[in-house]
Amino acid sequence: MAELQMNEGWNSDQEFEYPFSVEESIPSQKIHRTKTRFNNVRNYKNGSQQTKPHGLIINIDSKKVGKLIGKGGCNIKELQEKSNAKIKIEQSNTYGISTATLTGSQAAQNKAKELIDELLKDPPQPVKIEQEKKKQIPWSQINKRNHEEEPFSYPPIYKNFYKEDPVIAQMSEEHVAEIRLKNNNIEVQHVFDDEENTANELCIPNPIETFEQAFHNYPEVLQEIRKQGFTKPSPIQCQAWPILLSGKDMIGIAQTGTGKTLAFLLPALIHIVGQKTSFNERLGPNVLILAPTRELALQIEKEVGKYSYHDIKAVCVYGGGNRQDQIDTVTKGVQIVIATPGRLNDLVSVRAIDVRSVTYLVLDEADRMLDMGFEPQIRKSLLDVRSDRQTIMTSATWPPGVRRLARSYMQNPIQVFIGSLDLAAVHTVKQQIYMISEEDKMPMLYEFIHNMEPEDKVIVFFSKKARVDDLSSELALAHISCQSIHGGRDQEDRELAIEELKTGLVRILLATDVASRGLDIEDITHVFNYDFPRDIEEYVHRVGRTGRAGKTGESITFMTKDDWSHSKELISILEEASQLVPDELYSMAERYEAWKIKKAEERANNRLCGRGYKSGFSRQNRWGGKW
Repeated sequence: MAELQMNEGWNSDQEFEYPFSVEESIPSQKIHRTKTRFNNVRNYKNGSQQTKPHGLIINIDSKKVGKLIGKGGCNIKELQEKSNAKIKIEQSNTYGISTATLTGSQAAQNKAKELIDELLKDPPQPVKIEQEKKKQIPWSQINKRNHEEEPFSYPPIYKNFYKEDPVIAQMSEEHVAEIRLKNNNIEVQHVFDDEENTANELCIPNPIETFEQAFHNYPEVLQEIRKQGFTKPSPIQCQAWPILLSGKDMIGIAQTGTGKTLAFLLPALIHIVGQKTSFNERLGPNVLILAPTRELALQIEKEVGKYSYHDIKAVCVYGGGNRQDQIDTVTKGVQIVIATPGRLNDLVSVRAIDVRSVTYLVLDEADRMLDMGFEPQIRKSLLDVRSDRQTIMTSATWPPGVRRLARSYMQNPIQVFIGSLDLAAVHTVKQQIYMISEEDKMPMLYEFIHNMEPEDKVIVFFSKKARVDDLSSELALAHISCQSIHGGRDQEDRELAIEELKTGLVRILLATDVASRGLDIEDITHVFNYDFPRDIEEYVHRVGRTGRAGKTGESITFMTKDDWSHSKELISILEEASQLVPDELYSMAERYEAWKIKKAEERANNRLCGRGYKSGFSRQNRWGGKW
């Protein structure tokens, strides 16, 4: 298994001897950290300072270097084969200009330059054609239309399909408590106190322990479960299935990789078939599943595809996909629509999707959707959904925004949470924290990559898209196969990157936080946090990409001085999971708390003096000198 070999904390006073230049491939033998210092910082950034061979040198816009290299170096290899010239690319200078040295015969150099110019030339500017702007329907008009239109006659809705197993029905309270305790301490409760609730509405079904106890009346569902090779329900499934099959609203609070998707999916299939109206007579889909990202939406669609049940059809609609193809598929008739909020809002606005037919609504990873600012689109899209529907909400956390959304869209919901409502990382992951300087990050990452075992797969998280692209190009030059994913890449490229990681064609995925949720790849062995995420919730979701489906994993996280505001929360996460907390992290947290107190005192003093607050507290003096 890949490892980082550390001595005494690895700080900025100790340097790493970079094992190769960016033009050379990594040697096969293991790299061990040495005490030899870099001869020059440029040795790491630009390779050695040896005299360059004679040849034609051309300048290239650094933004176009990736296009010149191509995926896995395919473009530059093709250019070299066609021209018989050798092409060597240098790192960019401070002006954003890279250089390419062309060596070989004069004819080969000229041919290579001609091919490069043709490849990198700017495309012709498209002719601007004035088009009629798409008509926008104001929110006020939507509300007015809903009030003025004749009331819609909804068909009856059927929600209760649960036949409780006699063994489950006869469980004592002590036995129920024991089952919940051993299944990651399941806690179940009604979220909102309502004096008008009846005894039946307040009843919480007992948990099940086997698939047969939940689906003994649905042999086709049991057969599909067995095909997937599952041996027993996950903790959230044990409690969620009795609740959802009973037709009740539910809020599932659990970390990623705990089986939440299957918890709401199998009851959805039974719900669809249980409605009395035939498929052809239904106005639209019965089940609507909202997800925050394309990747998660596609993952849910793939999960639906694993279960063949009464010819139920599903479609995934998301921004970046072919809009017309999605509309055509929806209008031909589907029973399940999986959507991102933006694309759903679009298709509802043009009447391509009639949400009045929805009887089973799922808001998956609701906390993430709110974090991404999707609440207005969600509320607008769901305006016409019938009020007596069954609603399910999943979330990894339980912040005020999610509570507000639950209050708006759910009726007497039962909350099921696994472990604790406090934020926590999965306990199947070994979390390692390294306190280092910014310049030490890249050498350590290269060391890790070189030490990867054949069975290792890693997702490396960065804070910026540009850094993902830069490292992807550097690894291609070093003949290291990898893929990348971020919000700036085309959807087709993002899907290809995920597929190649799943199949093992590549074992390294460079990503921004677009991949921190929704990626369900069971054999990810490592998560590498090159940059610390923007908040501690995102840290938990990144770490949750490994250690899935009962397997173990490792996470490696770099922290610099600039990340000190996260130190206290990170300590809580590590301690909760019984992980090793570096002494430097405790010190960092203490310094940050002291800095906050001093800053507050300065503000108070300035207010007392009647002056505007102006802090002279620089980063250097707040850290008390060298860290």
